[in-house]
Amino acid sequence: MNQNNIQASIDSIETFGLVDGPGIRVVVFFNGCKLRCKYCHNPEMWTKKENNYTPQELVDKIKRYKSYFKQNGGVTFSGGEPLLHSKFIIETAKLLKQENIHIALDTSGVGLGDYNELLPYIDLIILDIKHTEPLGYKELTNLDISEAEEFINELNKSNKPVWIRQVIVPGIMDNKEYIDSLVKYLEKINNIERVDFLPFHRLGREKYISLGLKYPYEEKNEMDKEECNKLYKYFCEQRENSK
Repeated sequence: MNQNNIQASIDSIETFGLVDGPGIRVVVFFNGCKLRCKYCHNPEMWTKKENNYTPQELVDKIKRYKSYFKQNGGVTFSGGEPLLHSKFIIETAKLLKQENIHIALDTSGVGLGDYNELLPYIDLIILDIKHTEPLGYKELTNLDISEAEEFINELNKSNKPVWIRQVIVPGIMDNKEYIDSLVKYLEKINNIERVDFLPFHRLGREKYISLGLKYPYEEKNEMDKEECNKLYKYFCEQRENSK
């Protein structure tokens, strides 16, 4: 396959990421996403824009920072939704593997459905859980939960290590009933190495305004970090008890 014929729409590249996987990472933010999460802080990446990178061009940029990766750093594909760029990521990953660079994929699990082709090239999946119930998922994302479930099924077959992320939104996830449902939901996902709770924040509000969009959670306060930590402690206790 001629890699020059494969291009992707990349919004931005962070060259010193510390929270998107192990170690120091280059984080590649792809444009395009099928979800419309009400707490999304990157609405500018919802729509695919003009393609601006080939796999080789992206790898050449990433290689400049390889010395920072040390033993456990690498590249994280994020977005937007990187699963909408599967063929591009596969070709990029082939080149990255020649450089022995670790590859993580930060995803909501909603892409084009060709997951069994992509997953063999990925070293770590960072999976964003939107909601555990179909109605709650639809209300939050404007899409059916079935697409995310399809990805989870393929993920389980791949035997890849998984990190879980759950945004805690006041009035939705900040209660023991939801946390209990999360404990149950995660039982269907194999090889979970860690789970992180992310307190809802309003840092993306100005982006909505600048784009002429209504901010969905105008009336919501940010999630209290101390309360979020208490919920995480409860989650860990319940998860341990369920084993």
